[in-house]
Amino acid sequence: MHLSQRITNITGGGSDGWDLFNRARAMIAQGVKVTELTIGEHDIPTHPSILNAMHDAALGGHTGYAAVPGTTALRETVAARLQEQTGVATTAANVMITPGGQSALFASHMAVCDDGDVALYIDPYYATYPGTIRGVGAVPRAVAAHADNAFQPRAEDVEAAAVGAASLLINSPNNPTGVVYGEDTLTRIADVCRRHDMWLISDEVYDTQIWEGRHLSPRALPGMAERTLVVGSMSKSFAMTGSRCGWIAGPEAAIDHLITLATHTTYGVPGYIQDASVFALTQGDGLEQEVAAPFRRRRVIAQDILARQNTVGLIPSQGAMYLMLDIRATGMTGEGFADALLDAHHIAVMPGESFGAAAAGHVRVAMTIEDRAFARALATLCEFAESRACDAG
Repeated sequence: MHLSQRITNITGGGSDGWDLFNRARAMIAQGVKVTELTIGEHDIPTHPSILNAMHDAALGGHTGYAAVPGTTALRETVAARLQEQTGVATTAANVMITPGGQSALFASHMAVCDDGDVALYIDPYYATYPGTIRGVGAVPRAVAAHADNAFQPRAEDVEAAAVGAASLLINSPNNPTGVVYGEDTLTRIADVCRRHDMWLISDEVYDTQIWEGRHLSPRALPGMAERTLVVGSMSKSFAMTGSRCGWIAGPEAAIDHLITLATHTTYGVPGYIQDASVFALTQGDGLEQEVAAPFRRRRVIAQDILARQNTVGLIPSQGAMYLMLDIRATGMTGEGFADALLDAHHIAVMPGESFGAAAAGHVRVAMTIEDRAFARALATLCEFAESRACDAG
């Protein structure tokens, strides 16, 4: 039987970027002990107080169909949070609750791209971005951000790619690089979007994990609220990855149509999860700081370890739970290095090439295991890189 090109072409006929991760998981299934520094999964569970709120809501009967746009309470809570962060007037009518950030990314592109439209995204990118764009029938076009500019995208590169494009997807703090886009970067990107009448889709799921500088939502920039869709999530800020609760914020007219899309696709998010999300979001910033603290701590550990050697370079990590390491001194590709490290030391990291051509010669390390184990694994990675650099020399 014939399957649609839309679904069979999601990966563009190539790898989906998860080959190393899948190989590591296969080794684990065979009984091999592997140190996983691959995916952005917290090593602490969802806070008991959030789980208790979820439990109470479920026992209280909020287990049936919830309102498709999201509960009024959660939409209003998210709206108030965004208004406080950005200074942009925001109400529940500007917010739709989604089953996680990935669903929000798909729906956002569905809202602004017709079949065959060009949709831009920054390379390096989270591995699902081009597939998400292909999945809605649009054509992905990468805009490279380069290591020599600390992976900050250049407006002139966006400008060169923008002719005829319908949208641009950005992510700050950035996965995989850990880079936070500065105000100058975002202002110049916003200028390009206005000049070319493009939608801006801003993935801000790491907005509470800032180690240097500050998070700026482009929705707050002049003339951008009416052409920006913001994607947010409970997953990273509150260690609620499995709860699948996120949102899209944007112009009311766009949200109205997105609600229609959700009616015909996801049909909403369980009410007891939304109630727990309201609880979490109204506890002040204490829970978010508790979730972020291990990554802040491990970033300092990593900086100390990397300062003791000169083979592995660290891209300035300003936010999120990842480090992007430059291993080009070894003479190896990111894929080759990650495969060899896994074989030699059973340490799994993600090849930079999993996140686009611009990250070639790099690997991404997730800071998602206990401090001492993380330090040991990173030190071993550096020793391995030094040995390979000597071999290459």
